[in-house]
Amino acid sequence: MQLFTFSKFAAAFAIVLVFGAVNASAQSETDAAAKPKTEIPPATASEMDKAKAAAEAPKPVSLPELLKLVKEGFTVERKENRDRELAFVRAKEKQQQLLEEALAELGREEALSEKLERRYNENEPAIAESEARLTARLGELGELFGVVRQVATDLSGQTWDSMTSSQLSGRGDLLDRLGRSKELPSTEDLERLWYELNREIIEQGKVVRYQAEVLTLDGKKEQQEVVRAGPFSVVANGKYLLWESADQILIEMGRQPPTKYLDTVPGFASATSGYVQFALDPSRGSLLNMLVETPSRVERVQQGGAVGAVIIGLGILGGLIGAWRWLSITITSRRVHAQRKKSLADGKNPLGRILKIYEDENITDTETLELKLDEVVLRETSQLERFLWLVKTVSVVAPLLGLLGTVTGMIQTFQAITLFGAGDPKMMAGGISEALVTTMLGLTVAIPMVLLYETLANSTRRVIDILDEQSAGLIAQRSEGTHVGD
Repeated sequence: MQLFTFSKFAAAFAIVLVFGAVNASAQSETDAAAKPKTEIPPATASEMDKAKAAAEAPKPVSLPELLKLVKEGFTVERKENRDRELAFVRAKEKQQQLLEEALAELGREEALSEKLERRYNENEPAIAESEARLTARLGELGELFGVVRQVATDLSGQTWDSMTSSQLSGRGDLLDRLGRSKELPSTEDLERLWYELNREIIEQGKVVRYQAEVLTLDGKKEQQEVVRAGPFSVVANGKYLLWESADQILIEMGRQPPTKYLDTVPGFASATSGYVQFALDPSRGSLLNMLVETPSRVERVQQGGAVGAVIIGLGILGGLIGAWRWLSITITSRRVHAQRKKSLADGKNPLGRILKIYEDENITDTETLELKLDEVVLRETSQLERFLWLVKTVSVVAPLLGLLGTVTGMIQTFQAITLFGAGDPKMMAGGISEALVTTMLGLTVAIPMVLLYETLANSTRRVIDILDEQSAGLIAQRSEGTHVGD
Protein backbone atom coordinates (compact mmCIF):
# COMPACT_ATOMS: atom_id res chain seq x y z
CA MET A 1 0.00 0.00 0.00
CA GLN A 2 2.85 2.35 0.88
CA LEU A 3 4.71 1.39 -2.25
CA PHE A 4 1.65 2.11 -4.33
CA THR A 5 1.20 5.45 -2.67
CA PHE A 6 4.88 6.33 -3.24
CA SER A 7 4.59 5.24 -6.85
CA LYS A 8 1.52 7.43 -7.33
CA PHE A 9 3.33 10.37 -5.73
CA ALA A 10 6.44 9.86 -7.86
CA ALA A 11 4.37 9.59 -11.00
CA ALA A 12 2.51 12.77 -10.17
CA PHE A 13 5.78 14.54 -9.38
CA ALA A 14 7.32 13.39 -12.68
CA ILE A 15 4.25 14.46 -14.60
CA VAL A 16 4.44 17.89 -12.96
CA LEU A 17 8.14 18.15 -13.78
CA VAL A 18 7.59 17.10 -17.36
CA PHE A 19 4.63 19.47 -17.69
CA GLY A 20 6.64 22.26 -16.17
CA ALA A 21 9.56 21.53 -18.48
CA VAL A 22 7.27 21.50 -21.50
CA ASN A 23 5.63 24.74 -20.42
CA ALA A 24 9.02 26.34 -19.73
CA SER A 25 10.27 25.24 -23.13
CA ALA A 26 7.15 26.55 -24.82
CA GLN A 27 7.31 29.80 -22.91
CA SER A 28 10.98 30.24 -23.78
CA GLU A 29 10.24 29.59 -27.46
CA THR A 30 7.37 32.08 -27.33
CA ASP A 31 9.55 34.71 -25.64
CA ALA A 32 12.31 34.08 -28.12
CA ALA A 33 9.88 34.58 -30.99
CA ALA A 34 8.37 37.72 -29.43
CA LYS A 35 11.61 39.40 -28.39
CA PRO A 36 14.23 40.57 -30.85
CA LYS A 37 17.36 38.54 -31.07
CA THR A 38 20.20 39.88 -28.93
CA GLU A 39 23.82 38.96 -28.95
CA ILE A 40 24.59 36.42 -26.21
CA PRO A 41 27.98 36.73 -24.56
CA PRO A 42 30.27 33.78 -25.29
CA ALA A 43 30.43 31.07 -22.62
CA THR A 44 33.28 28.87 -21.60
CA ALA A 45 33.89 25.51 -23.28
CA SER A 46 32.67 23.45 -20.32
CA GLU A 47 29.46 25.42 -20.02
CA MET A 48 28.82 25.08 -23.75
CA ASP A 49 29.40 21.29 -23.51
CA LYS A 50 27.05 21.00 -20.56
CA ALA A 51 24.37 22.98 -22.34
CA LYS A 52 24.79 20.84 -25.44
CA ALA A 53 24.65 17.64 -23.39
CA ALA A 54 21.50 18.84 -21.58
CA ALA A 55 19.89 19.67 -24.90
CA GLU A 56 20.77 16.20 -26.29
CA ALA A 57 19.68 14.27 -23.10
CA PRO A 58 16.89 11.70 -23.69
CA LYS A 59 13.40 12.60 -22.55
CA PRO A 60 11.68 10.18 -20.10
CA VAL A 61 8.47 8.61 -21.36
CA SER A 62 7.66 6.49 -18.27
CA LEU A 63 8.28 6.40 -14.53
CA PRO A 64 10.97 3.70 -14.66
CA GLU A 65 12.86 5.64 -17.28
CA LEU A 66 12.53 8.74 -15.17
CA LEU A 67 13.98 6.96 -12.14
CA LYS A 68 16.74 5.58 -14.29
CA LEU A 69 17.62 9.00 -15.60
CA VAL A 70 17.58 10.47 -12.09
CA LYS A 71 19.91 7.76 -10.88
CA GLU A 72 22.26 8.27 -13.80
CA GLY A 73 22.18 12.03 -13.13
CA PHE A 74 23.23 11.49 -9.57
CA THR A 75 26.06 9.25 -10.75
CA VAL A 76 27.30 11.83 -13.28
CA GLU A 77 27.06 14.61 -10.75
CA ARG A 78 29.10 12.67 -8.20
CA LYS A 79 31.72 11.97 -10.86
CA GLU A 80 31.92 15.63 -11.84
CA ASN A 81 32.28 16.63 -8.21
CA ARG A 82 35.11 14.16 -7.75
CA ASP A 83 36.80 15.49 -10.90
CA ARG A 84 36.53 19.07 -9.62
CA GLU A 85 37.95 18.09 -6.26
CA LEU A 86 40.89 16.35 -7.95
CA ALA A 87 41.45 19.46 -10.12
CA PHE A 88 41.45 21.65 -7.03
CA VAL A 89 44.00 19.41 -5.34
CA ARG A 90 46.24 19.33 -8.42
CA ALA A 91 46.00 23.15 -8.73
CA LYS A 92 46.92 23.56 -5.09
CA GLU A 93 49.93 21.32 -5.52
CA LYS A 94 50.90 23.29 -8.67
CA GLN A 95 50.53 26.62 -6.84
CA GLN A 96 52.82 25.36 -4.14
CA GLN A 97 55.31 24.38 -6.79
CA LEU A 98 55.04 27.84 -8.44
CA LEU A 99 55.52 29.52 -5.08
CA GLU A 100 58.61 27.47 -4.42
CA GLU A 101 59.96 28.35 -7.88
CA ALA A 102 59.23 32.09 -7.29
CA LEU A 103 60.98 31.98 -3.91
CA ALA A 104 63.95 30.29 -5.51
CA GLU A 105 64.05 32.92 -8.26
CA LEU A 106 63.82 35.67 -5.63
CA GLY A 107 66.73 34.17 -3.78
CA ARG A 108 68.83 34.05 -6.93
CA GLU A 109 67.98 37.69 -7.82
CA GLU A 110 68.79 38.87 -4.30
CA ALA A 111 72.12 37.11 -4.50
CA LEU A 112 72.79 38.77 -7.89
CA SER A 113 71.80 42.17 -6.46
CA GLU A 114 74.18 41.76 -3.55
CA LYS A 115 76.91 40.74 -5.99
CA LEU A 116 76.29 43.80 -8.24
CA GLU A 117 76.15 46.11 -5.22
CA ARG A 118 79.51 44.81 -4.03
CA ARG A 119 80.93 45.30 -7.52
CA TYR A 120 79.49 48.88 -7.69
CA ASN A 121 81.03 49.72 -4.32
CA GLU A 122 84.33 48.29 -5.52
CA ASN A 123 84.16 50.27 -8.84
CA GLU A 124 83.07 53.61 -7.35
CA PRO A 125 86.56 54.62 -6.16
CA ALA A 126 87.98 53.52 -9.50
CA ILE A 127 85.41 55.68 -11.34
CA ALA A 128 86.22 58.71 -9.19
CA GLU A 129 89.91 58.14 -9.78
CA SER A 130 89.34 57.83 -13.55
CA GLU A 131 87.27 61.05 -13.64
CA ALA A 132 89.97 62.91 -11.76
CA ARG A 133 92.60 61.53 -14.12
CA LEU A 134 90.40 62.56 -17.13
CA THR A 135 89.97 66.08 -15.77
CA ALA A 136 93.69 66.39 -15.22
CA ARG A 137 94.43 65.15 -18.73
CA LEU A 138 91.90 67.49 -20.30
CA GLY A 139 93.48 70.54 -18.70
CA GLU A 140 93.55 73.32 -21.29
CA LEU A 141 91.33 71.30 -23.62
CA GLY A 142 88.39 72.03 -21.30
CA GLU A 143 89.09 75.75 -21.51
CA LEU A 144 89.44 75.40 -25.28
CA PHE A 145 86.02 73.74 -25.41
CA GLY A 146 84.46 76.71 -23.59
CA VAL A 147 86.19 79.19 -25.90
CA VAL A 148 85.03 77.27 -28.97
CA ARG A 149 81.42 77.31 -27.78
CA GLN A 150 81.54 81.02 -27.04
CA VAL A 151 83.19 81.91 -30.34
CA ALA A 152 80.77 79.73 -32.30
CA THR A 153 77.78 81.31 -30.54
CA ASP A 154 79.05 84.86 -31.15
CA LEU A 155 79.89 84.18 -34.78
CA SER A 156 76.48 82.55 -35.31
CA GLY A 157 74.71 85.69 -34.07
CA GLN A 158 76.89 87.97 -36.20
CA THR A 159 76.46 85.95 -39.37
CA TRP A 160 72.72 85.67 -38.76
CA ASP A 161 72.38 89.47 -38.82
CA SER A 162 75.09 90.08 -41.43
CA MET A 163 74.31 90.94 -45.06
CA THR A 164 77.07 88.57 -46.11
CA SER A 165 74.65 85.71 -45.38
CA SER A 166 72.72 86.70 -48.52
CA GLN A 167 75.74 85.41 -50.46
CA LEU A 168 77.31 82.86 -48.11
CA SER A 169 75.21 79.93 -46.90
CA GLY A 170 75.68 76.58 -45.21
CA ARG A 171 77.53 77.82 -42.14
CA GLY A 172 74.62 78.18 -39.71
CA ASP A 173 74.34 74.45 -38.99
CA LEU A 174 78.01 74.14 -38.07
CA LEU A 175 78.00 77.17 -35.79
CA ASP A 176 74.78 76.15 -34.06
CA ARG A 177 76.07 72.63 -33.51
CA LEU A 178 79.35 73.84 -32.03
CA GLY A 179 77.52 76.38 -29.86
CA ARG A 180 75.22 73.73 -28.35
CA SER A 181 77.61 70.78 -28.32
CA LYS A 182 78.53 69.16 -24.98
CA GLU A 183 81.43 67.21 -26.43
CA LEU A 184 84.93 68.26 -27.37
CA PRO A 185 85.04 69.51 -30.97
CA SER A 186 86.95 67.52 -33.52
CA THR A 187 89.95 68.86 -35.39
CA GLU A 188 87.86 69.17 -38.54
CA ASP A 189 85.26 71.30 -36.72
CA LEU A 190 87.98 73.56 -35.31
CA GLU A 191 89.44 74.04 -38.79
CA ARG A 192 86.02 74.88 -40.25
CA LEU A 193 85.33 77.35 -37.44
CA TRP A 194 88.67 79.06 -38.11
CA TYR A 195 87.86 79.12 -41.83
CA GLU A 196 84.42 80.70 -41.27
CA LEU A 197 85.94 83.37 -39.03
CA ASN A 198 88.48 84.34 -41.66
CA ARG A 199 85.94 84.19 -44.48
CA GLU A 200 83.57 86.54 -42.65
CA ILE A 201 86.40 89.00 -42.02
CA ILE A 202 87.47 88.94 -45.65
CA GLU A 203 83.93 89.26 -47.06
CA GLN A 204 83.18 92.26 -44.86
CA GLY A 205 85.92 94.17 -46.66
CA LYS A 206 84.71 93.44 -50.19
CA VAL A 207 82.37 95.10 -52.67
CA VAL A 208 80.75 92.14 -54.43
CA ARG A 209 78.28 91.74 -57.28
CA TYR A 210 76.26 88.50 -57.22
CA GLN A 211 72.82 86.96 -57.77
CA ALA A 212 70.57 86.84 -54.71
CA GLU A 213 66.94 86.20 -53.87
CA VAL A 214 65.01 89.44 -53.23
CA LEU A 215 61.53 89.81 -51.76
CA THR A 216 59.78 92.47 -53.84
CA LEU A 217 57.06 94.86 -52.68
CA ASP A 218 54.34 92.72 -54.29
CA GLY A 219 55.35 89.73 -52.16
CA LYS A 220 57.22 87.78 -54.85
CA LYS A 221 60.72 86.32 -54.54
CA GLU A 222 62.94 87.11 -57.51
CA GLN A 223 66.56 86.45 -58.40
CA GLN A 224 68.23 89.82 -58.94
CA GLU A 225 71.76 91.07 -59.42
CA VAL A 226 72.74 92.92 -56.26
CA VAL A 227 75.84 94.83 -55.20
CA ARG A 228 76.96 94.51 -51.60
CA ALA A 229 79.24 97.03 -49.91
CA GLY A 230 80.71 94.88 -47.16
CA PRO A 231 78.19 94.21 -44.38
CA PHE A 232 76.78 97.75 -44.56
CA SER A 233 74.55 98.28 -47.62
CA VAL A 234 73.08 96.31 -50.52
CA VAL A 235 71.61 97.88 -53.68
CA ALA A 236 69.79 96.53 -56.72
CA ASN A 237 68.06 98.22 -59.67
CA GLY A 238 69.07 101.65 -58.39
CA LYS A 239 67.45 101.12 -54.97
CA TYR A 240 68.55 100.28 -51.46
CA LEU A 241 67.73 96.83 -50.04
CA LEU A 242 67.42 95.73 -46.44
CA TRP A 243 68.50 92.44 -44.88
CA GLU A 244 65.66 90.68 -43.06
CA SER A 245 67.50 88.46 -40.59
CA ALA A 246 64.33 86.70 -39.38
CA ASP A 247 63.63 85.27 -42.87
CA GLN A 248 67.25 85.42 -44.07
CA ILE A 249 66.35 87.29 -47.27
CA LEU A 250 66.90 90.68 -48.89
CA ILE A 251 63.78 92.84 -49.16
CA GLU A 252 62.93 95.95 -51.15
CA MET A 253 62.32 99.07 -49.11
CA GLY A 254 58.79 100.37 -49.28
CA ARG A 255 60.19 103.88 -49.21
CA GLN A 256 63.58 104.97 -50.42
CA PRO A 257 65.77 107.62 -48.72
CA PRO A 258 65.89 111.21 -50.04
CA THR A 259 67.12 111.89 -53.54
CA LYS A 260 70.52 113.20 -52.49
CA TYR A 261 71.34 109.73 -51.11
CA LEU A 262 69.53 107.72 -53.77
CA ASP A 263 71.36 109.49 -56.62
CA THR A 264 74.64 107.88 -55.49
CA VAL A 265 73.33 104.33 -56.08
CA PRO A 266 73.47 104.08 -59.93
CA GLY A 267 77.11 105.20 -60.12
CA PHE A 268 78.11 102.79 -57.36
CA ALA A 269 76.21 99.85 -58.89
CA SER A 270 77.68 100.36 -62.36
CA ALA A 271 81.28 100.92 -61.26
CA THR A 272 83.76 98.12 -61.85
CA SER A 273 86.89 99.67 -60.37
CA GLY A 274 88.26 102.82 -58.80
CA TYR A 275 86.54 105.09 -56.29
CA VAL A 276 82.94 106.28 -56.51
CA GLN A 277 80.76 108.34 -54.23
CA PHE A 278 78.17 106.28 -52.35
CA ALA A 279 75.91 106.97 -49.39
CA LEU A 280 76.84 104.12 -47.03
CA ASP A 281 74.99 103.17 -43.87
CA PRO A 282 77.64 102.32 -41.26
CA SER A 283 75.00 101.03 -38.84
CA ARG A 284 74.10 98.18 -41.25
CA GLY A 285 70.55 99.39 -41.87
CA SER A 286 69.56 101.12 -38.63
CA LEU A 287 70.28 104.65 -39.83
CA LEU A 288 68.68 103.91 -43.19
CA ASN A 289 65.48 102.77 -41.46
CA MET A 290 65.44 105.90 -39.31
CA LEU A 291 66.10 108.09 -42.35
CA VAL A 292 63.26 106.46 -44.26
CA GLU A 293 60.85 106.81 -41.34
CA THR A 294 61.71 110.51 -40.97
CA PRO A 295 58.84 112.50 -42.54
CA SER A 296 59.60 114.65 -45.56
CA ARG A 297 58.95 118.38 -45.68
CA VAL A 298 55.55 117.87 -47.26
CA GLU A 299 54.62 115.27 -44.65
CA ARG A 300 55.89 117.51 -41.90
CA VAL A 301 53.73 120.38 -43.15
CA GLN A 302 50.74 118.05 -43.41
CA GLN A 303 51.09 117.28 -39.72
CA GLY A 304 49.95 120.85 -39.04
CA GLY A 305 46.40 119.96 -40.01
CA ALA A 306 43.75 122.51 -40.98
CA VAL A 307 45.36 125.34 -39.00
CA GLY A 308 48.66 124.76 -40.77
CA ALA A 309 46.91 124.85 -44.14
CA VAL A 310 45.32 128.21 -43.27
CA ILE A 311 48.68 129.62 -42.21
CA ILE A 312 50.31 128.48 -45.43
CA GLY A 313 47.47 129.92 -47.49
CA LEU A 314 47.75 133.32 -45.76
CA GLY A 315 51.51 133.23 -46.17
CA ILE A 316 51.26 132.59 -49.90
CA LEU A 317 48.65 135.34 -50.29
CA GLY A 318 50.68 137.84 -48.26
CA GLY A 319 53.85 136.91 -50.14
CA LEU A 320 52.26 137.42 -53.54
CA ILE A 321 50.76 140.78 -52.56
CA GLY A 322 54.04 141.85 -50.95
CA ALA A 323 56.04 140.90 -54.01
CA TRP A 324 53.61 142.78 -56.28
CA ARG A 325 53.72 145.89 -54.09
CA TRP A 326 57.49 145.71 -53.75
CA LEU A 327 57.84 145.62 -57.56
CA SER A 328 55.35 148.46 -58.02
CA ILE A 329 56.95 150.68 -55.34
CA THR A 330 60.45 150.01 -56.71
CA ILE A 331 59.42 151.06 -60.21
CA THR A 332 57.64 154.15 -58.86
CA SER A 333 60.66 155.14 -56.77
CA ARG A 334 62.98 154.89 -59.77
CA ARG A 335 60.65 157.00 -61.89
CA VAL A 336 60.39 159.62 -59.16
CA HIS A 337 64.17 159.83 -58.87
CA ALA A 338 64.44 160.10 -62.65
CA GLN A 339 61.79 162.86 -62.68
CA ARG A 340 63.82 164.93 -60.23
CA LYS A 341 66.61 165.14 -62.79
CA LYS A 342 64.29 166.28 -65.61
CA SER A 343 62.71 169.66 -66.20
CA LEU A 344 59.85 168.31 -68.28
CA ALA A 345 56.96 166.82 -66.28
CA ASP A 346 56.11 163.15 -66.99
CA GLY A 347 52.59 162.08 -66.07
CA LYS A 348 53.65 158.42 -65.59
CA ASN A 349 55.02 159.02 -62.07
CA PRO A 350 53.62 160.80 -58.99
CA LEU A 351 56.17 163.62 -59.06
CA GLY A 352 55.43 164.32 -62.71
CA ARG A 353 51.73 164.57 -61.96
CA ILE A 354 52.46 167.07 -59.19
CA LEU A 355 54.57 169.17 -61.57
CA LYS A 356 51.74 169.16 -64.08
CA ILE A 357 49.45 170.68 -61.43
CA TYR A 358 52.10 173.33 -60.74
CA GLU A 359 52.45 174.16 -64.42
CA ASP A 360 48.70 174.64 -64.82
CA GLU A 361 48.29 178.33 -65.85
CA ASN A 362 44.76 178.51 -64.50
CA ILE A 363 46.05 178.29 -60.95
CA THR A 364 47.55 181.61 -59.93
CA ASP A 365 46.62 181.76 -56.30
CA THR A 366 49.17 180.25 -53.88
CA GLU A 367 46.55 178.92 -51.50
CA THR A 368 44.69 177.20 -54.33
CA LEU A 369 47.95 175.68 -55.58
CA GLU A 370 48.73 174.41 -52.10
CA LEU A 371 45.35 172.75 -51.80
CA LYS A 372 45.68 171.18 -55.24
CA LEU A 373 49.14 169.84 -54.47
CA ASP A 374 48.02 168.46 -51.12
CA GLU A 375 45.18 166.69 -52.88
CA VAL A 376 47.55 165.11 -55.40
CA VAL A 377 50.00 164.07 -52.67
CA LEU A 378 47.23 162.39 -50.67
CA ARG A 379 45.99 160.57 -53.74
CA GLU A 380 49.49 159.35 -54.62
CA THR A 381 50.12 158.34 -51.01
CA SER A 382 46.96 156.26 -51.03
CA GLN A 383 48.10 154.54 -54.22
CA LEU A 384 51.55 153.86 -52.83
CA GLU A 385 50.25 152.38 -49.54
CA ARG A 386 47.61 150.25 -51.22
CA PHE A 387 47.34 146.65 -49.82
CA LEU A 388 50.22 147.18 -47.38
CA TRP A 389 47.72 146.68 -44.56
CA LEU A 390 47.10 143.13 -45.79
CA VAL A 391 50.80 142.26 -45.55
CA LYS A 392 50.88 143.70 -42.03
CA THR A 393 47.74 141.78 -41.08
CA VAL A 394 49.24 138.49 -42.26
CA SER A 395 52.40 139.17 -40.25
CA VAL A 396 50.27 139.63 -37.12
CA VAL A 397 47.71 136.87 -37.70
CA ALA A 398 50.21 134.11 -38.65
CA PRO A 399 51.77 133.73 -35.17
CA LEU A 400 48.31 133.89 -33.59
CA LEU A 401 47.18 131.03 -35.83
CA GLY A 402 50.34 129.18 -34.82
CA LEU A 403 49.37 129.64 -31.18
CA LEU A 404 45.88 128.38 -32.00
CA GLY A 405 47.37 125.25 -33.57
CA THR A 406 49.52 124.76 -30.48
CA VAL A 407 46.43 124.85 -28.27
CA THR A 408 44.45 122.43 -30.46
CA GLY A 409 47.43 120.07 -30.68
CA MET A 410 47.83 120.02 -26.90
CA ILE A 411 44.10 119.36 -26.53
CA GLN A 412 44.48 116.30 -28.77
CA THR A 413 47.49 115.20 -26.74
CA PHE A 414 45.63 115.38 -23.44
CA GLN A 415 42.66 113.57 -24.96
CA ALA A 416 44.98 110.75 -26.03
CA ILE A 417 46.46 110.61 -22.52
CA THR A 418 42.97 110.46 -21.04
CA LEU A 419 41.91 107.60 -23.31
CA PHE A 420 45.09 105.53 -23.59
CA GLY A 421 47.34 106.75 -20.79
CA ALA A 422 50.87 108.01 -21.05
CA GLY A 423 52.50 104.62 -21.55
CA ASP A 424 52.76 104.80 -25.36
CA PRO A 425 54.36 108.03 -26.66
CA LYS A 426 53.17 107.28 -30.20
CA MET A 427 49.57 107.89 -29.13
CA MET A 428 50.51 111.47 -28.21
CA ALA A 429 52.79 112.12 -31.19
CA GLY A 430 49.99 113.39 -33.46
CA GLY A 431 48.87 116.17 -31.13
CA ILE A 432 52.40 117.21 -30.25
CA SER A 433 53.37 117.28 -33.94
CA GLU A 434 50.41 119.50 -34.77
CA ALA A 435 51.26 121.87 -31.91
CA LEU A 436 54.90 122.23 -32.91
CA VAL A 437 54.35 122.32 -36.68
CA THR A 438 51.68 125.03 -36.51
CA THR A 439 53.90 127.14 -34.25
CA MET A 440 56.76 126.67 -36.69
CA LEU A 441 54.57 127.56 -39.68
CA GLY A 442 53.19 130.63 -37.93
CA LEU A 443 56.67 131.96 -37.16
CA THR A 444 57.93 130.98 -40.62
CA VAL A 445 55.19 133.08 -42.23
CA ALA A 446 55.21 135.95 -39.73
CA ILE A 447 58.94 136.74 -39.76
CA PRO A 448 59.24 137.24 -43.57
CA MET A 449 55.94 139.16 -43.61
CA VAL A 450 57.18 141.57 -40.92
CA LEU A 451 60.41 142.17 -42.80
CA LEU A 452 58.55 142.58 -46.10
CA TYR A 453 56.04 145.02 -44.60
CA GLU A 454 58.76 147.15 -43.03
CA THR A 455 60.70 147.20 -46.30
CA LEU A 456 57.63 148.26 -48.28
CA ALA A 457 56.60 150.84 -45.71
CA ASN A 458 60.12 152.34 -45.67
CA SER A 459 60.24 152.53 -49.48
CA THR A 460 56.78 154.10 -49.55
CA ARG A 461 57.73 156.67 -46.93
CA ARG A 462 60.79 157.71 -48.93
CA VAL A 463 58.69 158.31 -52.05
CA ILE A 464 56.05 160.18 -50.05
CA ASP A 465 58.73 162.32 -48.41
CA ILE A 466 60.05 163.27 -51.85
CA LEU A 467 56.52 164.19 -52.96
CA ASP A 468 55.96 166.31 -49.84
CA GLU A 469 59.36 167.96 -50.24
CA GLN A 470 58.80 168.80 -53.91
CA SER A 471 55.25 170.00 -53.23
CA ALA A 472 56.40 172.31 -50.46
CA GLY A 473 59.18 173.63 -52.69
CA LEU A 474 56.81 174.38 -55.53
CA ILE A 475 54.45 176.26 -53.20
CA ALA A 476 57.37 178.26 -51.82
CA GLN A 477 58.59 179.02 -55.33
CA ARG A 478 55.13 180.21 -56.41
CA SER A 479 54.83 182.29 -53.26
CA GLU A 480 58.19 183.96 -53.93
CA GLY A 481 57.18 184.75 -57.51
CA THR A 482 53.92 186.32 -56.38
CA HIS A 483 55.67 188.59 -53.88
CA VAL A 484 58.25 189.68 -56.47
CA GLY A 485 55.44 190.54 -58.92
CA ASP A 486 53.75 192.68 -56.32
